[in-house]
Amino acid sequence: MKILVLNGGSSSFKSSLYDVSGNEGAAAPRAIWEARVDWERHPGHADLRVVTAGGARTERSIPVHAPLDSLDPLMEMLWTGETAVIQERHEIEAAGHRVVHGGRAFRDSTRITPEVRAGIAQMASFAPEHNRLELEAIDCMERILGPHTPQVAVFDTAFHASLPPPAYVYPGPYNWLDQGIRRYGFHGISHQYTSRRAADILGRELASLRMITCHLGNGCSLAAIRNGKSIDTTMGFTPLEGLMMGSRSGTIDPGIVIHLVRHKGLKAEELDRLLNKESGLKGVSGVSADMREILAAIARGEARAQLAFDVYAHRLTAEIGAMLASLGGLDVLVFTAGIGENCPPLRARVADTFAFLGLEIDAARNEQSPADQDIATPNSPIRVLVVRTQEEWEIAKESYRVTHG
Repeated sequence: MKILVLNGGSSSFKSSLYDVSGNEGAAAPRAIWEARVDWERHPGHADLRVVTAGGARTERSIPVHAPLDSLDPLMEMLWTGETAVIQERHEIEAAGHRVVHGGRAFRDSTRITPEVRAGIAQMASFAPEHNRLELEAIDCMERILGPHTPQVAVFDTAFHASLPPPAYVYPGPYNWLDQGIRRYGFHGISHQYTSRRAADILGRELASLRMITCHLGNGCSLAAIRNGKSIDTTMGFTPLEGLMMGSRSGTIDPGIVIHLVRHKGLKAEELDRLLNKESGLKGVSGVSADMREILAAIARGEARAQLAFDVYAHRLTAEIGAMLASLGGLDVLVFTAGIGENCPPLRARVADTFAFLGLEIDAARNEQSPADQDIATPNSPIRVLVVRTQEEWEIAKESYRVTHG
């Protein structure tokens, strides 16, 4: 079954075409066709990059007024030109979408109906950057593929539906719960895939492991996983809570927001921009939201870049400690996503911090950033894995399950 996956983020958009049989193992196969669209690097333009399993590759930049203006020309590259892998659009039998916020209503992946679409729209106020973009993508795909091609919503919050009340209830007025104000958690698709893949790499049953998965990309979150279920996580009501991120602050004293409103006159839109776009690594360093540029600035001797790295590492290790307490111990620590997979100095800092638990990584293997491998030393009681996240494959599998359920 050919399934097209669409995974939209705040600054980029990924799409992949998979041929799914339903009998695949934990490791992700290579997609038939993969594309990435970036619309932040060159304002007013979308940078498209497409590669196929057969080795074809193309890159181009197109003018756009809105991010998803790039979707029509991108989809045409599936069936026309040098990157074509199908003869016509109707060969695509389903489309799977990553939807960031499912709220309380959507605790599992589901086929998109008018009612489901309305529910996703209702949650847009909780994750405005993401849900609205995903709704646009759903509408675009219905127009491109036709109304009879099934579309599936795979929710980033669904994996965390197993959180117990002490982990999801905020210590505010109890009626917040009635208003849907509670912790939901995000990056669930990535946490689900990487936890299963880590157990597969170790040759262990997932249910037998106490695991912390560290999704560290432009957005960052941790999940504490026991018996294969999420029992705690760092993101909450929105993807703004928790760890320091690329341009998001993560958790701060709410009194800061009150101060900025009361004494600086900031409005909601200004606070949204400040906390989501001008904070985190970017805000502290004054350099970039990209960890690679932070490390380059550190090498040049820039003190604020070093401070940004140190704050990031401090927040990360503190939250790993919190997840460890929720689990009551730790068997496996997993690093994934752009920073998690590709930043040896950060993994080394974490290993040094938790050396008192006996955790030890092989320095040479860590420097190589090997994908889907255990980088702990033989004597380390805690296994440390670098796992390449495969959100698109997880979405494809979920879409297959829903359409064949």
